[in-house]
Amino acid sequence: MAQQVSAKRQQELQFQYSNYKNNLQQIAQKIGDVEQETEEHKLVLETLEPLPAERKCFRMINGVLVERTVADVVPALKTNSDGLRKVLDDLLKQYRGRQDEMEKWKKKNNIQVVQQ
Repeated sequence: MAQQVSAKRQQELQFQYSNYKNNLQQIAQKIGDVEQETEEHKLVLETLEPLPAERKCFRMINGVLVERTVADVVPALKTNSDGLRKVLDDLLKQYRGRQDEMEKWKKKNNIQVVQQ
């Protein structure tokens, strides 16, 4: 009987561990996506900065390519870029928090990972 309880407990702990790892992996994926988008915004801003303000450029908005001027696009890109940085900071804090939570859980339940 004790063997069954112990096996059931072990299965619950493995399930919880898998949940923690999956959550961390999902957050890491989101962080990667946001970092990539931030880099794209940075590259576009670096390209547009030296251009004259009245120069024509195109911008994709909700899947529609629209014609604008550099003066119209640059402020919007800067705003978007700042927003992405804030989202990235929040995701990093969330990741660290989940990681700390997982470490506390591992210590509390005396979990030792054999293979990562």
